[in-house]
Amino acid sequence: MKKFFGQLVVTGALFATLSACQSFDTARIKNVKETESTKNNALIYCAGTAHCEFERFDQIQVVDPNNQHVQRAAIKAGIVRLNGRSLSEPNPLYLSVPSGQHEVVIRYYPISQEKAERLHVIHNFRSKHEYTFKMYRERSKNRGSLLDKSAPDPLCVDLKQGAKTIRRFCRPYNVLTGLGEFVEKKL
Repeated sequence: MKKFFGQLVVTGALFATLSACQSFDTARIKNVKETESTKNNALIYCAGTAHCEFERFDQIQVVDPNNQHVQRAAIKAGIVRLNGRSLSEPNPLYLSVPSGQHEVVIRYYPISQEKAERLHVIHNFRSKHEYTFKMYRERSKNRGSLLDKSAPDPLCVDLKQGAKTIRRFCRPYNVLTGLGEFVEKKL
């Protein structure tokens, strides 16, 4: 019985520590101040799944892929913003970045938290514009063999500038390997 209560105390302390780290990250992100130069930044959001994260912006790690914690370098660079009250909400982060050509790496979790889909995009982000990377499954009416019909519909990500879709990336399912890469499609 003593051993059980000891394990219970250790587990409770572990949960308290993890939630304290998340609260600390939330507080640090909320303290990022808007300046005259950041008012002209482009805003980048991710949507479409219950959970998506910005892994990297250019060479700055934003969210660590192993522990899902926001990196200090991203907070210090002032590119991370909170899209809600806390990091425990769905898709809690967005980026505020200077205009120009940048590489963004986004992780989506369309099925479960264990399996991430990564999208690497290089885009010329314009000042004072909002961009949203929105993931969805492209529903198609497959015709052909039973094997073709049984393959999952492709995952797609639209890059929207405001309400207008400006780029589309789809990851078709390869029946032989089960793998595929995101490929840009013409609109």
